[in-house]
Amino acid sequence: MSYPHFFDEVESIEVVDPIAAILGAFDNGEYEISYVDVVKSAGHSCPTVAGAYLMTSEAMKVLYPNERVIRGDVDVAFEESLEEGVAGVVGNVISHITGATDKSGFKGLGGKFARHSLMHFNADVNSSARFTRVSNGKSVDVDYNPNTIPVDPQMMPLMQKILSAQASADEKKLFGTLWQDRVERIFKNIDKVVTVTEL
Repeated sequence: MSYPHFFDEVESIEVVDPIAAILGAFDNGEYEISYVDVVKSAGHSCPTVAGAYLMTSEAMKVLYPNERVIRGDVDVAFEESLEEGVAGVVGNVISHITGATDKSGFKGLGGKFARHSLMHFNADVNSSARFTRVSNGKSVDVDYNPNTIPVDPQMMPLMQKILSAQASADEKKLFGTLWQDRVERIFKNIDKVVTVTEL
């Protein structure tokens, strides 16, 4: 499997999953979720997928300082509706990491470990997403703005050629390289694209 080298340079998110421990999936329920993992799940790497990963990673550093993220213990709220813009894509990435879902998630065992009803859309928040640690009620608002990372001017003409089926193989390859170069620059400039505010 071949992919851009920087995928492996992105810091993984360490989690502990109580239901995974009970059902014997991982020793003590402990494992890591990497950017490669979410790219596989999403089927692509783009500023939206990268942003969802970064928002979650940075929020978890505040909500779970010096400890593993407890999967199933994170509530997530979005101002947008599920159908609006890229909210669904962002929600899917965050769900992959935290386990939180709106209605479709795990219903639990004996009234415990439920994952559904932990993700909310059309919520009363004024940020890209609000993350709340259910076990202690602590919340953070996270804003993500990739517009500070410029797009290579070659990308739009190349995309138009690709979408009109006029691009050569070399042009398609160049577009993919330039696309992932911007994603890499987003990861290298976290402080410029992500802001976390404790509530």
